[in-house]
Amino acid sequence: MKHRYLRNVATLLLSDETCIGCGRCAEVCPHGVFSVNKKKARIDDKDSCMECGACAKNCPANAITVDSGVGCTTAVIMGWLTGSEPSCDCSSSNGCC
Repeated sequence: MKHRYLRNVATLLLSDETCIGCGRCAEVCPHGVFSVNKKKARIDDKDSCMECGACAKNCPANAITVDSGVGCTTAVIMGWLTGSEPSCDCSSSNGCC
């Protein structure tokens, strides 16, 4: 079963013009967000992106950007790691996502 995060909140962006189709993003992504077709990467499932930044850090063409370690995804991951309820302070008056 694929991990799903919040819909339409991932900061992941891929520049089709800059992509060289090396496939490194598909290799390093822990959730299979990317595939390569016709020598270009594409985002198959943006909502599975956990914003870890592995794709952007490993892209030799700098075609990928993602604000790693931000928002509710970080709260979910920290909740898993610490065994606590995820909290990104969405309940505060400031909100988050």
